[in-house]
Amino acid sequence: MDKSRRSERMVVMTQLLSQKPRSLFALNFFSNIFGVAKSTISEDLNILRATSDHWGFGELVTVSGAAGGVKFTPKLSLLERKEFMEYLINELSKPERILPGGYLYMADLIYNPQVVGRAGKLLATIFKDIQPDYIVTVETKGIPLALMTANAFNVPLVIIRANNKVTEGSALSINYVSGSTRRIQSMSLARRALPTESKVIIIDDFMKAGGTARGIHDLMQEFRTEVLATAVMVATGEPGKKLISDYISILDLISVDTVNRKVIIEPGKWYEALN
Repeated sequence: MDKSRRSERMVVMTQLLSQKPRSLFALNFFSNIFGVAKSTISEDLNILRATSDHWGFGELVTVSGAAGGVKFTPKLSLLERKEFMEYLINELSKPERILPGGYLYMADLIYNPQVVGRAGKLLATIFKDIQPDYIVTVETKGIPLALMTANAFNVPLVIIRANNKVTEGSALSINYVSGSTRRIQSMSLARRALPTESKVIIIDDFMKAGGTARGIHDLMQEFRTEVLATAVMVATGEPGKKLISDYISILDLISVDTVNRKVIIEPGKWYEALN
């Protein structure tokens, strides 16, 4: 076997599998591209699978049967997860990030492709056993994280608007009560944006009392969709009782001392379970 040809095939296969995560590729697809037997492709994939397992950057799964093939599910390795959490905690613990009201300045992280790219892959790792049809978020700051999560799952992103856009056609709107301000607000989603009876994961950047997340859940009920999971980048420790109970937070903001300029932030409860 020509080692250079095998190396070339494995580079191309890795690129194709990574570009379309969780998509099923028939062995014939690779066999026709490279002009080699399926048995040779199987040997290549076995090497890729062993490498992925060793380095922990994803799972290569073979689906048997006439309609079978192979698909790649990316994930963050144990080392990557630890390094990522340390980075986020160090960044968000800086006193200069403290804002009035006990909030933290996170815009530079939320709009950094390297950060939200890893965060999206982390959420795909946490939710590796579920397969949504769509990722759902509400404008605006949750969009980057939701988009990267959608990319990791290889599914479309659906964005809920604060106001109906005339360019999106007929929409369904609901009112909800903000958990932190107790003000009545509204959110709207174009009827064409989300087919009924879809399966979705809800993603947002920040949760305090959970009013927005509760509103999204209520809107999803109007579309008769199944919410598989809800996740946020950061959730505050207070109030302890949120308007939604079943959610994952990448980070928990335990406290913000605006007087002494001190932030206590920790990995979410998923961290111990996954590590």
